[in-house]
Amino acid sequence: MDTRPDYRALLATAVAEARLGLAEGGIPIGAALFNAGGTLLGCGHNRRIQENDPSVHGETDAFRKAGRQRGYRDTIMVTTLAPCWYCSGLVRQFNIGTVVVGESVNFTGGIDWLRENGVNVIDLQDEECIAMLGDYIAANPDVWNEDIGED
Repeated sequence: MDTRPDYRALLATAVAEARLGLAEGGIPIGAALFNAGGTLLGCGHNRRIQENDPSVHGETDAFRKAGRQRGYRDTIMVTTLAPCWYCSGLVRQFNIGTVVVGESVNFTGGIDWLRENGVNVIDLQDEECIAMLGDYIAANPDVWNEDIGED
């Protein structure tokens, strides 16, 4: 019997956060941290533009809102986009065991590095996530390049 949570259902929380960020005028990337059973611990979205703070990525926002946990090995970070190096470092620093990625078409981030270091990475290749960020990048290439640290 498979006791894993429904990853697509968990992704819905991150997608809702991404939509919220877009509605606020920000970059549409959302994330959520769940326990192994699928209970939500915290969710958030990229708020770099809204708060003029380059450190508020979707994953870091969700992580902060989850508050302190005794351990993270059995947690699941769900994000609409493959985590950048900054957020991949967060996953490794706190030993988050599973990362569910909505898409890696628009940006591959550090998912290969995460896998090489024992993180269970599940890439859902979700069409809504691909379209939402792809449309944003096409309309805002300068903001996107700033977000990923490109000149």
